[in-house]
Amino acid sequence: MPSELNRRELLAKLGKAAVIGPALGGALWGWGCGGGGSSSTAPSGDGYPGTDDQLLEEIEKAAFLFFWEQADPNTGMVKDRALAAGGNDPRTVSSIAATGFGLTALCIGDQRGYQSSASIVTRVRATLNFLLNQLQPLGKNGFCYHFVEMSTGARAWNCEVSSIDSALLLCGALACRQHFSADAQIPGLATQFYNNVNFAWMLNGGATLSMGWTPENGFLTSRWDTYSELMLLYLLAMASPTPGYAVPPASWSAWARPSYTYQGLTYISSGAPLFTHQYSHAWFDFRNKKDAYANYFQNSVSATQAHRLFCLSLAAQFSDYSDNLWGITSSDSAHGYTAWGGPPAMGPIDGTIVPCAAAGSVPFLSAQTIQVLRWIRGHYPLAWQRYGYVDAFNPLTNWYDPDVIGIDLGISMLMAENQRTQFVWNTFMQDPTAQAGMSLAGFV
Repeated sequence: MPSELNRRELLAKLGKAAVIGPALGGALWGWGCGGGGSSSTAPSGDGYPGTDDQLLEEIEKAAFLFFWEQADPNTGMVKDRALAAGGNDPRTVSSIAATGFGLTALCIGDQRGYQSSASIVTRVRATLNFLLNQLQPLGKNGFCYHFVEMSTGARAWNCEVSSIDSALLLCGALACRQHFSADAQIPGLATQFYNNVNFAWMLNGGATLSMGWTPENGFLTSRWDTYSELMLLYLLAMASPTPGYAVPPASWSAWARPSYTYQGLTYISSGAPLFTHQYSHAWFDFRNKKDAYANYFQNSVSATQAHRLFCLSLAAQFSDYSDNLWGITSSDSAHGYTAWGGPPAMGPIDGTIVPCAAAGSVPFLSAQTIQVLRWIRGHYPLAWQRYGYVDAFNPLTNWYDPDVIGIDLGISMLMAENQRTQFVWNTFMQDPTAQAGMSLAGFV
């Protein structure tokens, strides 16, 4: 059972090398799909015969299959995790963050023709109707519980009403509002869902947003007060059009931006796993923009470069780590869910490879990350199953995760599409909320 607290964000926030939840068993079943469009040739010896673009297409199409098959067709809620091989899986708990990625995946799937537009529109409508009319009322002040039963929306595992996971869900809803802007229902449903969220309440009298709330204990003591994936939360919170619900623009300056230097690279970082440098960038386009503090896109480039060098520095301990194989971020492990990464070293690093570490950073360091993804595809066939890459695997112990996790497939899919066409960035940044948030934060 996951922690009551937000298992990813709070672990990263606190810097704990905690391990959460059991590793579950499952079957193996391979699945691949073709793509096209790139003229790049396969580097000698990486074992993957297709082009870079074909590989990114396979990643996207396999992830879309997860979001299509592992969501309740009536509610649209996406499972937190599922068997990598697909098939019958009795687990019924949905993650609202995975559902946010899933809504965006539906936009991509519609754009790429992975399902018929009519089927996708029906799924998006069903999801937004459920979010607005059933899930949101079960939460608090417009925020939703982190984990819910996928068919009913009922709170699971005594989890928290989560500010960051609600924000990830909102990003998916707003992406749908923009992509399906001509639909008779979708824009109105998404707008009302966003307008209902009382961000000011989540300040709980402070200058920064709380990580969440539970009916048993009230607000969590931890706050979003240090650089991480929090940027998307604050940008949405400042832009709320509902009177009294927005947080003041000063909140953008209220969170700390500590710098870290590794092998000559200096960048803003909280010392947390690599995903903290990825999530906000899945929707918000920070390229060629800066606020009073940083160019955050270039910051994520530097963070990814530093992470690669950090992994290479461990090659004497873990012989699998090389230019062809690196990348660790919060993920499953052979011993359960683990918050790990670096630099600095965090968690019980043991040679495990987490594919979404590279996949989520493709736009930041495309050649080096795609090299890793190609190598895994070519050399570790058990690491690729029905929904794409397994969540994690360890070549040194021959351990392969039987599961995939929705948010890890989600960041991989969205960043692959942004690398290929910038579709998510271009769509999301046309939304008035995205534009207002960036303006209020002082981006130029």
